[in-house]
Amino acid sequence: MPETVGDQVVRRLREWGVEHVFGYPGDGINGIVTAFGKADNQPRFVQSRHEEMSAFQAVGYAKFSGEVGVCLATSGPGAIHLLNGLYDAKCDHVPVVALVGQTARTAMGGSYQQEVDLQALYKDVAAAYLVEVNVAEQLPNALDRAFRTARARQAPTAVIIPADLQEQDYSPPQHAFKQVPSSPPSSPHAVLVPPEDELARAAEVLNAGEKVAILVGQGARNAADEVKHVAELTGAGVAKALLGKDVLPDDLPYVTGSIGLLGTRPTYELMQECDTLLIVGSNMPYSQFLPEFGQARAVQIDVDASVIGMRYPTEANLLGEAKGTLRALIPLLRAKEDRSWRRDIERNVAAWWDTMEQQAMLEAKPVNPQRVVHELSARIPEDAIVTADSGSSTNWYARNLRIRGRMRASLSGTLATMGPGVPYAIGAKFACPERPVVALVGDGAMQMNGMAELITIARYRNLWADPRLVVCVFHNDDLNQVTWELRAMGGAPKFEESQSLPDVSYAGFARSLGFEGIAVDDPGELGPAWDRALAADGPVVLDVRCDPEVPPIPPHATFEQMKSTAEALLKGDPNAWHVLVQGAKTKMQEFVPGKR
Repeated sequence: MPETVGDQVVRRLREWGVEHVFGYPGDGINGIVTAFGKADNQPRFVQSRHEEMSAFQAVGYAKFSGEVGVCLATSGPGAIHLLNGLYDAKCDHVPVVALVGQTARTAMGGSYQQEVDLQALYKDVAAAYLVEVNVAEQLPNALDRAFRTARARQAPTAVIIPADLQEQDYSPPQHAFKQVPSSPPSSPHAVLVPPEDELARAAEVLNAGEKVAILVGQGARNAADEVKHVAELTGAGVAKALLGKDVLPDDLPYVTGSIGLLGTRPTYELMQECDTLLIVGSNMPYSQFLPEFGQARAVQIDVDASVIGMRYPTEANLLGEAKGTLRALIPLLRAKEDRSWRRDIERNVAAWWDTMEQQAMLEAKPVNPQRVVHELSARIPEDAIVTADSGSSTNWYARNLRIRGRMRASLSGTLATMGPGVPYAIGAKFACPERPVVALVGDGAMQMNGMAELITIARYRNLWADPRLVVCVFHNDDLNQVTWELRAMGGAPKFEESQSLPDVSYAGFARSLGFEGIAVDDPGELGPAWDRALAADGPVVLDVRCDPEVPPIPPHATFEQMKSTAEALLKGDPNAWHVLVQGAKTKMQEFVPGKR
């Protein structure tokens, strides 16, 4: 039987080392789906409940494996559904290849069923590389360039393959005019390091500083040891952008935690008081949380020249890969003898973690959501992977979760879309089946798509060497982050019709799928519940009834934000008194760090 174009697609995926393709079938990709069957499901076709979830799973897989994630969808509606996940990949600089079907070539331009102008639709999200394959000879080069570009640009790419072409006999490109060959799949890698004079200039700036601050993002993940070395030499404190939360562990006494609206007080103070700033692999957009313009001399290291100097006026710019650049920079740095700045940072960090514990242990109705993550931090295995969703629970992930050991963690950092927490966790389990995974998800995101993806977990659970996958639901029957945004930014009270959610038993739904569901409505039960979930021999849903009125107050809340919240409560917020009480109790803990 001759090899079809669909067969060649699957063969090429194997040659690229692809082990999993996250997708959903449809007649626009029948030829490719048939090829999976003929190839004995190698690579494995992982069926989600929705194409958007397939894209999120590919993003999660790529984030935690370091490999290219691959997703597959049919023409028209399937291709449209992929978009949100692909934009998540684009915004967070994640390599993903999307394979997308299209109506038959003979029908194109005829307003045929499910015909969508996919090149126009994908022009932005797959700007790094987008191609429609119209003849068999075009295929190898198109697929190979999609993979190479995704890796090189750390971006999503897309290959559109019409349905009728997938079923035709494959013929390779020839050594002929207007035919383009391709080389065997490979991933060359070079370490980009700045020239000596630019390194010397950066070292001069850092050596002159007396109060050095370092901000790391996900681009510094392969350079943890080097960042620690620089921090020790310069006496710096190290703050972390949200996507860089797992770059350094939080048990280092000079790591100040997250920056930004979801950040910590030690990080805020670090940025307010430093005279020198080193940014490594971060393009964190909220420049208002960086030092005042003119306050600090700044050095930035990034592998992408287009983002250097974009967030803060930098004096020395180093275009290079973080690990290699820092290694070249370290011999030029002088160890600072005055450690008073470092001692202040470490005192602030220690006091902050005391405050976090005190806030987490405050009474609430029924469970304080901060305590959910506080109790997890004390128990989570050091090789665990944590995924988080977008919502008020993101605050507790950002501030209360203490990274230790080899832990990895991520979320939709830039697009900040709702819904990736559970599909990211599925992608993580396929990327690292030998590691436990925990997803922290609000009930809004859980109802949006997380519940459906529990079905996917149930289907594939037996493939994972470590069976532990815990989905923790912050169950407060409220679209809580939006409620607080309305109060703090718009001065508007909670609008019940928009914000209130139907009450659902997430633990009960999990049990209906055949795995463990644990419901918690007593804070004293949280610790034992986490122990039980993390020791389980299969997936678990931890359904925690949380108080929606525990405020995600930034440690640097502005007067305008507090004024707007007060105005919202005075306008008739349905839970005004409880909000005031919880807010006052929470904020008070920042001023009594010695309290137990």
